[in-house]
Amino acid sequence: MFLHDEALFEVQERLIDVNRSFTSPAIVTGHPEYWAQAFPNAVVVPDDDVVALEVGAHDLVIHAMGLHWANDPVGQLVQCRRALKPDGLFIGAFLGGQTLVELRAALSEAEAALSGGLAPRVAPMGEIRDLGGLLQRAGLALPVADSSKRSVSYGSPMALLRDLRAMGEGNALMDRQKTPPPRDLFTQMARIYSEHYALDADRVTATFEMIFLTGWAPSESQQKPLQPGSASTRLADFLNTTELGQDAKPVNGDDK
Repeated sequence: MFLHDEALFEVQERLIDVNRSFTSPAIVTGHPEYWAQAFPNAVVVPDDDVVALEVGAHDLVIHAMGLHWANDPVGQLVQCRRALKPDGLFIGAFLGGQTLVELRAALSEAEAALSGGLAPRVAPMGEIRDLGGLLQRAGLALPVADSSKRSVSYGSPMALLRDLRAMGEGNALMDRQKTPPPRDLFTQMARIYSEHYALDADRVTATFEMIFLTGWAPSESQQKPLQPGSASTRLADFLNTTELGQDAKPVNGDDK
């Protein structure tokens, strides 16, 4: 559960920064016991396709470590937004596209060498550059998306695979290959992994990218952006500098 520990820490840090008391929180997660212990006053529901939250009932909704498995992530966000009161806060924590880059590369190289093709053995995950737009599509205001990577060490690549199964983070893709893998696939994968991603003689590294999405249910009380051209002060005046025209050259004559 160390990834949930990391996600919980980051969520709590963001709540401290908000500096607001939330009286009716809700958690959407596939690990209810863990998150219920962290937020004992929250309504905790599973991350089903239909989220069992009452419309407009919560001032905080946390989607905890499930969006990377969602069949319809935008639909999940829309349902969370509907469950929020006006000016309520949404926080999503989940795994991003740089997760397990080492395992993806080693599996791909091994399978291509053995069978000449690739099967979807590690689920694709969203990239940070694309995920921020999901908040706006879901109708959340003041959207923020950020990420951070965790480098974890394991005694071997096979120990990593065992840990992923224990986390509930195994391959759940509908179109995953159902037939047995090529002979020696995982032996080859482990050899390639250890050759390219060893920390030392006894450890290999694995990357987990944590994505955090933050947005607010729209409210009339929220700060609104100004219209273009409505500024009353020139930036050059504020910076106490001289504004150069488009065709002006720098004083030092450097055209770069």
